[in-house]
Amino acid sequence: MSPVLRPATLADIPAILALIRRVVPLMQASGNQQWSADYPNAEVFEQDVAKGHLWVAELNGAVAAVAALTHNDQDAEYAQADWDFAEPALVTHRLAVDPAAQGHGLAAALLAQAELLARQQGLRVLRVDTNSENQATQRLFPKLGYRYAGEITLAFRPGLRFFCYEKWLG
Repeated sequence: MSPVLRPATLADIPAILALIRRVVPLMQASGNQQWSADYPNAEVFEQDVAKGHLWVAELNGAVAAVAALTHNDQDAEYAQADWDFAEPALVTHRLAVDPAAQGHGLAAALLAQAELLARQQGLRVLRVDTNSENQATQRLFPKLGYRYAGEITLAFRPGLRFFCYEKWLG
């Protein structure tokens, strides 16, 4: 069954938070400390919904994946990456797939939605970053045409390293 992609609503927040609660322990068990019990949280997702940036992928009528597809939402530290920081971009944040729904192409579907939105908005570049310990996304992004654009650190996430990826649309 193919996923249904749609903008998230405030009514989706409980299901999204439940998904995050299933994802975070698995991330941490694999050495990826990017997320915690405190982040991402309801307030962050509510802000994403208010801005129209949060998307969900449903399988069988249930929220199975989530991503914030934002516009140039990059802290100054992103200038450390090997890309033209001044070039407007659609940036994917908070990408998560329910462990029970992995293998259904949901992350790829949400990243395809990011590409569609970028084209609709006249943007030529997609960007995403991932924790240096997240092996799954480091395999996925290049497979979808993203190039590795370097490593950065973020002041609000001390001690963590993030790998940046960028895709130019033709």
